[in-house]
Amino acid sequence: MSSLISENDLKHEAGLVWLEDISRLDYVRQSLDRLPTRAGKPAYHRDGRMIGYATLGPGAKASRASGTFRRRVFWLLPHDRDTDPEGLYASSAPAEAIDPGTLQPRAKGRKTERSEGGPPSSAMQELGITLPL
Repeated sequence: MSSLISENDLKHEAGLVWLEDISRLDYVRQSLDRLPTRAGKPAYHRDGRMIGYATLGPGAKASRASGTFRRRVFWLLPHDRDTDPEGLYASSAPAEAIDPGTLQPRAKGRKTERSEGGPPSSAMQELGITLPL
């Protein structure tokens, strides 16, 4: 697993598969995992739950050393904001967290005011939008 994801790591992504409605989530954690296949739901071995995963196109090559493919997996832990809104991440987010609305195949995604827990930007305030979204 790696939290440092480069554009080169994502160049073979064909799609993102979501297992939950991401519009209801302020953030998801993303990691680059070594998986045995290009597509299909990977096994999940963390606390919490898998929210989604990336699929790779046929041009993706397996590692010569391990025979695995590097694919993104999106997940949340039991103490994340969606299940514990007043907890540890009430007004912040973990380092590997990104706003799921900014994710696309071959794009890393980014943190936003929403994913960080506020405060809302001046543009959001002018529109009357309050957090959490």
